[in-house]
Amino acid sequence: MGWSTFLIGGGWDGTAVAAVYGPFVRAAAARAAGRVPRIGCVVLDEGDGPAQFARYEPVLRAAGDCAPVPVLVPLGGRFAPAAVLDGVDGVDGLLVCGGLTPAYQEAFAADAASTAALLAERGIPYAGFSAGAALAARDAVVGGWRADGVAVCPEDAGEDLDEVAVRPGLGLVPFAVDVHAAQWGTLPRLAAAVAAGRVERGVALDEDTAVEVTAGAGEDGGAVVRVAGLGRAHTVHRAADGAGVLVRSYGAGASFTVSG
Repeated sequence: MGWSTFLIGGGWDGTAVAAVYGPFVRAAAARAAGRVPRIGCVVLDEGDGPAQFARYEPVLRAAGDCAPVPVLVPLGGRFAPAAVLDGVDGVDGLLVCGGLTPAYQEAFAADAASTAALLAERGIPYAGFSAGAALAARDAVVGGWRADGVAVCPEDAGEDLDEVAVRPGLGLVPFAVDVHAAQWGTLPRLAAAVAAGRVERGVALDEDTAVEVTAGAGEDGGAVVRVAGLGRAHTVHRAADGAGVLVRSYGAGASFTVSG
């Protein structure tokens, strides 16, 4: 049985807090073993970092007894995993927040391998909100709204990129991730990336929806993915005959297994 990663598709509906954030906070509490868990909230600071952290802090506290702490990374800066995840001042859970996904990817890229290794070695649960969820993949879909010049999602969802972009992520889950699926119309972007062979498979998350991904928990050694929240998780993989992709949607309480 492996450890769990928590992915959140965005959204701020207060009625979803317990379902969406509760499992992550409980995992951090289990790691803290009797202490109030410290949860590091990584925010890409574009000048409003403290204000952005202030949005997440009450949500986490509402989900369970915890002590959120801000981890502000300046735009163009790098996330320093050892400073946050290791030692006596290390956190018991890591939440990577939302914002401009390509910028988050750049902040983590140089130390992605060491970040993933420290999370696993220290048993620290990871949660990603929007950009943080996309970043959890090995091959991260970070934005774009056109595939070979053809529009596949609204331009406003492009994250300041034109063509769909896939860049190295943290490799915490065995599939690519897209977010705000129903609200921003991003499911076709993920489908385009899978159809083109740029990612092997993917999961698109609606807002106020989370999945808990437990590595090695499936009968075949694959990851078990459990869905919670108000929306749906949509899986995308190539059809067996190679002609197009297959999409399946799962609501709260459902689970599925992803091999690899």
